[in-house]
Amino acid sequence: MEYFLLFISAIFINNIVLVQYLGTCPFMGTSKSTDVAIGMGGSVIFVMLMATAITWPLHQFVLIPNGIEYLQTIVFILVIASLVQFVEMFLRKLIPPLYKSLGLFLPLITTNCAVMGVAIMVQRNGFSFLKSMVFSLASGIGFLIALVIISSIRERLDISPVPAVFRGVPVALIMAGVMSLVFFAFKGMAA
Repeated sequence: MEYFLLFISAIFINNIVLVQYLGTCPFMGTSKSTDVAIGMGGSVIFVMLMATAITWPLHQFVLIPNGIEYLQTIVFILVIASLVQFVEMFLRKLIPPLYKSLGLFLPLITTNCAVMGVAIMVQRNGFSFLKSMVFSLASGIGFLIALVIISSIRERLDISPVPAVFRGVPVALIMAGVMSLVFFAFKGMAA
């Protein structure tokens, strides 16, 4: 039950994008098309899971025993950058259309604060390895859900009669704010 609550909490109550405001750059940048949003969400889930699977033991068995926890950020960035390079090579080779549609945002997963945030949060919260993986997966799924919802809304808004001054990014930001309020309602239900 504890893992289920952690899973649901990370997806809805403490959504990484809409409640904690991490990863907003790829959230807004890749949400113009649902197909691209799903591709980016899948990439972020993979990188989050792998980053957590690598950084958790590194932190527990290398950094802490040697008293070099202050290197955590640098070590985590190196791990995440390596994983993103792997994802980039994989997509370039096997799914070229997705690779092209993600464009600049794929290498930006390296600096995606959502990925780094999850890697640091599992350490700060003192999660076990299994809890860390559950939290990481759920955070990635929460990112994907938020991305798919906003991309669906943006696709619909593109064909709707929106005043010219609000077209594009302004209405997307308004919708992201409304979505954030909706996800904050989950926080009230949990109290």
